[in-house]
Amino acid sequence: MKTRIIHSKAFVGDAAAIIHESALDAIAGRGIFRLSLCGGNTPKPVYAELARQSLPWDKIQITFGDERCVPPDDDDSNYKMVKKALFDAIDIPEGNVFRIRGEMEPEAASLEYEHKLAHVASRFGESLYAHDLLLLGLGEDGHTASIFPGSPALNETRRAVIPATGPKPPPQRITLTFPIINAARHVCFLVNGSGKAAMVDEVVRGNPALPASHVKPASGRLTWLLGS
Repeated sequence: MKTRIIHSKAFVGDAAAIIHESALDAIAGRGIFRLSLCGGNTPKPVYAELARQSLPWDKIQITFGDERCVPPDDDDSNYKMVKKALFDAIDIPEGNVFRIRGEMEPEAASLEYEHKLAHVASRFGESLYAHDLLLLGLGEDGHTASIFPGSPALNETRRAVIPATGPKPPPQRITLTFPIINAARHVCFLVNGSGKAAMVDEVVRGNPALPASHVKPASGRLTWLLGS
């Protein structure tokens, strides 16, 4: 695993540039760019900036790192946030967006998403779906995706997608697990603002109690983009 830490004075532009460059490299090398998006307030302006850039969206496949168990039109839905910030402004084929169906029963939705990713992975000869770029956020408690401190997901080694419970409403979530996260070619944490500097330091030092410290791409790169 190769790790780099970038201290950014232009966080939104730098984040969009990482995505844009990763897309062009993946498409040039493999004909497709597989991108996993994260939720929350931090990436929202990044997605809006990305929507203003010229990319071959028909060659980009989008997944989600986690989702709240709500319908896609609910204000708590990660999908709704991304749709308004990005999808509504670009011409991307509907089939290129793999939405986690948060309105379903959590275990059923998890299995459905896991099987969908496994089906695509099998077409590429992969044991696990390998994202070209997987974006993650960092919570104040060190959580990432919807893997929280003390969660059974910390010890998950078999499943790629599972139900999870968070400390804030809505508590029921669906999340990718570390096996599929760490199968990515490139993982990038998007962390804006100085308020999480101490937590970032703890994660980078490898505190095992912090879920984000378990992100270690097996044969890929790890980037921390830190806004001031």
